[in-house]
Amino acid sequence: MEIWIEHLLTLLALPKFGLSTVFVVSFISATLLPLGSEPVVFGLVKLNPEMFWPAIFVATAGNTLGGAVDWWMGYGAHKVADKYGHSNHHTRALNWLRSLGPKACLLAWLPGVGDPLCAVAGWLKLPFWPCVFYMAIGKFLRYAVLTALLIGAFPGQLMF
Repeated sequence: MEIWIEHLLTLLALPKFGLSTVFVVSFISATLLPLGSEPVVFGLVKLNPEMFWPAIFVATAGNTLGGAVDWWMGYGAHKVADKYGHSNHHTRALNWLRSLGPKACLLAWLPGVGDPLCAVAGWLKLPFWPCVFYMAIGKFLRYAVLTALLIGAFPGQLMF
């Protein structure tokens, strides 16, 4: 298993496969796996400053697609979860999200909360395309702001 992971990491190493790496890592990091994509985006942009906007757009696309997968996982889990009762706290949280509707997916950029929020949106059967639209807006703003701040915070060459 370790050899496979090492081979995969070598295959996706920056900068040789830059944008494809950004897409794959951004997608995987949005599918409830504990993986951050911001360091990959920052690394690519730091090595290739002219790739700022392409990297932001590719990361947004990959992360939004991962969020859409979360939505579908939540939609599928709804059938299973209906068999069990819900606590009062759980019911209040679901009602709050239901009242926000697809706009709640603007919060999909939040670390630790955003990806499960996408799954809950699917579980609540909120409209798919409006949810994806709001996910994309939130994720785009996160990548653009964080990467710009990091570039400003580290203006010189990085020491590896």
